[in-house]
Amino acid sequence: MIHPEMQAMVDARGPVPETQTLEAARDAWNEYSAALSEPYPDDMDISDREIHVGELRVPVRIYRPAGTDGPRPCIIYIHGGGFMKGDLNSSDTTAWGFAAETGAVVVSVDYRLAPEHPYPAAFDDCYAVLEWVASHGGSIGVDGGRIAVAGDSAGGSLTAALALASRDRNGPRIAGQAILYPCTGMEPTSRSYIDNADGPGLSTSSMARYYEMYLPENVDPADAYARPDRAADFTNLPPAYVHVAELDPIRDDGRVYASKLALAGQRVAFREAKGMIHGFMRARLRGPAAKAEFESICVFLRDVLGQV
Repeated sequence: MIHPEMQAMVDARGPVPETQTLEAARDAWNEYSAALSEPYPDDMDISDREIHVGELRVPVRIYRPAGTDGPRPCIIYIHGGGFMKGDLNSSDTTAWGFAAETGAVVVSVDYRLAPEHPYPAAFDDCYAVLEWVASHGGSIGVDGGRIAVAGDSAGGSLTAALALASRDRNGPRIAGQAILYPCTGMEPTSRSYIDNADGPGLSTSSMARYYEMYLPENVDPADAYARPDRAADFTNLPPAYVHVAELDPIRDDGRVYASKLALAGQRVAFREAKGMIHGFMRARLRGPAAKAEFESICVFLRDVLGQV
């Protein structure tokens, strides 16, 4: 049974047509996001800038909580939206929530979207921001040695991919990865894809369309940065927190990914939001149960970043 606190999300989303133009889908997503957003605290410092890494130019939004003089740990936040929707505004409330609840500086990434920019564009943008924060974070008051990555849905996939790539490339050290209701590239044949095929937060058919736009036909099926579930090696990865929604078609993506980390001997915490749907973090200001789910993520992030 769906949790009553999810009703605000269902009402804000409304019916989602099976077919709609890309522009209409993005407009609807922005309207849905705006209906559930809340202004950030008055004493939080917010700034937009563009990060330059090689030829890449990646827009980001930086959230610095009040009373945080000196270098602070950083959370790189990667929004969801099926790889083809979303921007710095669509998950603004989630981003400032992480900053407010952890005391860390949050850098939210406005990565390029499919289908105009298919894989690996989004991944490349996010990895470039990770490298920049590690090397130049001091310029924005960040301790480049204390970085966590957090992402939801498509952002959860990208979060897992960054951790794999940073290990493989001997890249920046990541203190922890919060992988939130992620799509990891599993085949859509598991129980959750069947039982929640017409879920109010996400449908199985919609997920298939997102992958069609994001992954070109020439992408190697074993490319773990495109589909983290396909990784051949799950060892030597940062501590992980995997959080899924019970009533979500991609619930089992997270369940299986957490189990693979655990079987490889990695530090991993797993939590399932009972009665909740894909995107439940958007309801964190609508009731105590959703708030508790969000706070559990922040407990993990504070822990890996060494926050009080």
